[in-house]
Amino acid sequence: MKFKELLDECKIYEAGKPIELVVREYGVNEKDIIKLASNENPYGTSPKVVKKIQELSKNMFMYPDDSMYELKDSLSKKYSVLSDNVIIGAGSDQIIEFLIKAKCHVGSKILMAKTTFAMYEIYGKQEGATILRTPSDQHNLAEFEAMYKEHGADVIFLCLPNNPLGECLDKEDVYNFLAKVNKETLVIVDCAYMEYAAYKDSKKAINPSDLIERFPNAVYLGTFSKAYALGGMRIGYGIGQVGIIKTLYKVRPPFNITTLSLAAAIEALKDEEFVKKCIELNFVEMKRYEEYAKSRGFEYIESFTNFITIKFDNKFISSHVAQNLLERGIIIRDLTSYGLNAIRITIGREDQNTKVFKVLDEVLEQLKKEENL
Repeated sequence: MKFKELLDECKIYEAGKPIELVVREYGVNEKDIIKLASNENPYGTSPKVVKKIQELSKNMFMYPDDSMYELKDSLSKKYSVLSDNVIIGAGSDQIIEFLIKAKCHVGSKILMAKTTFAMYEIYGKQEGATILRTPSDQHNLAEFEAMYKEHGADVIFLCLPNNPLGECLDKEDVYNFLAKVNKETLVIVDCAYMEYAAYKDSKKAINPSDLIERFPNAVYLGTFSKAYALGGMRIGYGIGQVGIIKTLYKVRPPFNITTLSLAAAIEALKDEEFVKKCIELNFVEMKRYEEYAKSRGFEYIESFTNFITIKFDNKFISSHVAQNLLERGIIIRDLTSYGLNAIRITIGREDQNTKVFKVLDEVLEQLKKEENL
């Protein structure tokens, strides 16, 4: 059977390994598994959100409020924008899908960093767009500017902070670049991890109200999957000029968010103290990973997120490290598919990280012997 030929060029997104797979394939006891591959909040969901979902679980037979009025109203107040500036998606990646579908066609050009979120390319190729990548793995605005000047672009992706590497540009540098971009070019500023970056360094903080006011061709993306610990509820949002948001509604399917997901997001916004505490603990524990990498002679990328990227150079093979950890019940992300000999580890709780360091040392020692390193 023949399908859309454009799909021949599309890769399948590689998600982090689920706990169930490790139990099934390696016989590891579920309670001994540590999953640090998908950048989930290791402290779990706010107890207030859990309580609200338990109360409302009896309503799961009902369709959600498709206007999503209450959640959009809460976000509009949080960010000082209009409700009409907000669109809700099943994760912020669904908003990416809407934007690409609305803007791109065969022959469109999409500019992005060499190493960044895989779904940018996947959604682009589904519409027949040409993907342009900068030479450097990390975001380099001089390279973005040079490539944009030479090739132009219908869409530009800036992932701030960047997944899967963790680096983040300063807001003023981003704004200086955006001032040089043609207003017919759609700029998607993916801020899925912005809560972490803004906490660590105020120079990184981008306010969506300020962004879309100064740059009407820009759209800000946010999510409840990371700092708000609702990855399993699949809910994100986009903030842009009213005209852009109205266009996106033309490609949005009805009832794209569940009744319980909406309730969870609304309640999560009421418990900012929980989010703040999780972020504080994240960076306390990240320092331990930085010290670990330094003490073992590994390079790491300074991270403004809830994960850290550790490079092995020629010391070890990242896929071997990741596989050995997996067999011992520790799930991390191997970055070989991105062309990097590196691993990405979500920053876990103190007890989880202590075990990771211990097991990782054991794995590295074993690999030294096996590979004569």
